[in-house]
Formats: sequence, C-alpha cells, structure tokens
Amino acid sequence: MHYDSVFDKWHEECGVFGIFDRHLNVGHYTYWGLFALQHRGQESAGIAISDGETIEVTKGMGLVTEAIRNMPIHEGHISAGHVRYSTTGSNNPKNIQPLVIHYLGGDMAVAHNGNLTNALALRNELENNGSVFQTTMDSEVIVNMIARSKAASTEERIIEAVKRIEGAFSLVVATNEKLIGVRDPNGFRPLCLGKTEHGYVLSSETCALDAIKADFIRHIDPGEMVVIDDSGVRSIMYVPQEEKVQKALCVFEYIYFARSDSNIDGQSVYMARLNMGRELARETKYDADLVMSIPDSGTTAALGYSRESGIPFGEGLIKNRYMGRTFIKPDQKQRDLAVRMKLNAVPEVVAGKRIVLIDDSIVRGTTSGIIVRMLKEAGAKEVYMCVSSPAIEFPCHYGIDTSVRKELIAATHTVEQIREYIHADKLHYLSRAGLCRAIGNIEEKDLCFACFNGDYAVQVPEDTEDGGKYVLE
Repeated sequence: MHYDSVFDKWHEECGVFGIFDRHLNVGHYTYWGLFALQHRGQESAGIAISDGETIEVTKGMGLVTEAIRNMPIHEGHISAGHVRYSTTGSNNPKNIQPLVIHYLGGDMAVAHNGNLTNALALRNELENNGSVFQTTMDSEVIVNMIARSKAASTEERIIEAVKRIEGAFSLVVATNEKLIGVRDPNGFRPLCLGKTEHGYVLSSETCALDAIKADFIRHIDPGEMVVIDDSGVRSIMYVPQEEKVQKALCVFEYIYFARSDSNIDGQSVYMARLNMGRELARETKYDADLVMSIPDSGTTAALGYSRESGIPFGEGLIKNRYMGRTFIKPDQKQRDLAVRMKLNAVPEVVAGKRIVLIDDSIVRGTTSGIIVRMLKEAGAKEVYMCVSSPAIEFPCHYGIDTSVRKELIAATHTVEQIREYIHADKLHYLSRAGLCRAIGNIEEKDLCFACFNGDYAVQVPEDTEDGGKYVLE
C-alpha cells in the first residue's frame, strides 16, 4: 500500500483479476475488470493472456486507460490482470505486474496483492543459491520460489512456495492450462470467485464481477487455492485443518480501501460504512447544524451520521475530480496548495454553521488541519471532527508503507493534542466496539486490528519495530 503524503491517506497497494473462458475475449474483459478495480492501484496496470501455448503481456505506467492504450489483441482463453500502488520511490516500469516467467514448468503470469513480511530473508536465501532478480518487488520472491520448486505439478509448486512465505497475499496465476487463485492463511487480502456463462473469474472485489456481468459465487477462504481449467473449479485447502490459523481480515477494507459497492467476505462495504456513521452519531450526540464529509471517503459514513442524528447532510466541500495523484514529497506550503487544489469549501453551505465533519481516518494529521482551517475561513462557526475508525497508533506491516511508528500522529499524541493540532473544536474517533457493531457480518475475532493495537497476526521482523524498512523497495 502507498501513503499519499499530500492527502494523508493510505492506499491499497494492488488489485488482481483473472478470467478463464473459451468464449469471451478475455483481454477485453480483464481490462474492464481492472477498470472497476482502479481505486486499488493507480500507478501501473498490466494484462497477461494465455492462448494455451504462450503468454503475452501488455502493461504500462499510469491508470488503466494510460497503461493499456490499446485493448490487448492477443487471443486466448486465460488472463491475469493487475493494478498497482507501490511503496514510496518504486514507480519503476520493471515492477509492473503481472510478472511473466518462462521456466521448465512452462509459462506463468503472477499477479500479487499484499506484502510479505519475510521477503528480505527469502530473497537473500534465493540470491545465495543463484537466483537473479530483475525487480525490487517482494512478488518476484514468490515467482522465484515457484520456478525453483521440484514438485511435479504447478499446484504443488505454488503450494510449496506459499507455505514458506509470510504476510499478506492474494495471488492470481495464469498458466497455459489453468487459472489459479491463492489466498493467504490469515485472509488479510480479499479474493472472490465469479461465474461467466462459459467460464470463471477471480477478482479482488465483487464490484469487478458486477462490471463484466459475472455472477458472484463465493469468497475464497483463507488458506485456500482454487484451480480453474476446462474441467471446472477445484478447491485445495493448502493449510490442513489442524494447522489453520486465526483469520485476520483487514478491517481497513471496510473503512476505506474497498469500493463501497463491493461485498468483502460476506459484509457489504456500503452498509458497514453507513453503520460506522450511525455508531459515531450514537457515541457523540453532538448538537450541530450540518453533517458533511471529506469527499469521497467519508461520504457514506456521513450519511449514516445524518440519518441517525437527524442533522441535515450537506456538501460543504467540493472535490476537483480532475486532479491526479502526485508523486512529489511536498513541504507544508506545497501540501497546503495541493489540498486546496483538490478541495474547496462552499461558503454558502458552511457559513455560520456548527459542522460535524466526517473522515475515515487520520494518519499523520497533515491534511485535516488544512481542511478545518479552510472551513473556518469560509465562515464555519465550529468544526467537530469525527473519524470512522479508531486512532491509528501502529504501522501496518502487511502492505502499507508506514514502517516508522513515530510518524503516526496518534502514536505520539493524545486525542486532545491531535484536536489542538488540527484546530478542530471537537475530535472523536469511533470506538472499537462501535466499529465491530458496524461490521456486523464479520466476527470481531476474524478482523485484523493491528494498526490500532499493535497485535500482529503474523510475526513482524524485529528490525522493523523501531522503524527500519524491511520491504525491498
């Protein structure tokens, strides 16, 4: 995942998509599927297509429409696609996925969503044994381990590899005969299975199934591999029942990462966010004139707050939808300008009002203060900031580029200190209990709260605990 230093947001690192269908133009359908997953990655995109004999890949930097300017023309019946957000400094064409290899086992394209916590150790081991790496991605560690395996089948090679890797991963793998999906034992990253008329689809989110009119079948279970070929779908639980570990579904999928119209592991994202707003209203009971959001991530929660509290919802901030992502590392003056280029307050809406302002999270607090000040300059009487998640006090080691805890404002400041820092009149974070009630279809024990409480489901290397960066890029 990528941290946007301008807008103080974490971004999901990747989206993956794949199709097995002998009656569709799988390249075109994968393109549309990736377009629906664009929110999960805006740095690069790629599509690999197999015709049963060779795998051809089309990829490039930028949005899907920029990276793939012409629809893939390679004919085939199997595809794997990928959209990517990288960690800081790695916007390199060499790192665009899917990664395609040609080895003794045949051709293979691998698309990976997640982050491996033991990638560096495995990479050092592989290099000592003669492996040569062309990218800085942990995904290439997976590819190398598959290629070096002596197992008899592709499925066995993949299982052998994923049993050694740790951390978060959802994989879509295309070979010349099969489409394979794999989800990590904890289920950090989502993956689902869909059905076309004559084939099957794998996707990070259900919204991409809707986009291509595929029927949703089910979510892939943590520790499961699905193998799709001409005979249909086979399921392999590569983690035996007696070795199963506790689920750790990323709670931020529901708070922010996933598209609102998706369903993740049986929970409607839209309803979860609406309920977060309702829970915020019950916890705060603020006497205010207007509820509004920082668009677009806080909008659904703001609607929930408005409906529960009876306070009218209004659009007090207008978003410039034509401002693309920036890769600059701005100073405060540049950041202020960038935020004002993207958001502008409407005086006619906010003037003289006591405003409940909803956002999904505060990471470093660099943007919230600018927005609060912007509203007050437009005439807002008071600003009560409500956050639809608990305070982020710990770095995520499963894909987010925030390995330095001290950079997280809640790790070093009290709620009152944060309130003063962002110049809000009131500040409230949603309680963990309220968050769990909002995500009512998922058991609390099955969610990962590590960024709130530091309880990591998968061991974190010791050299990262003081902020040392362990990722490869």
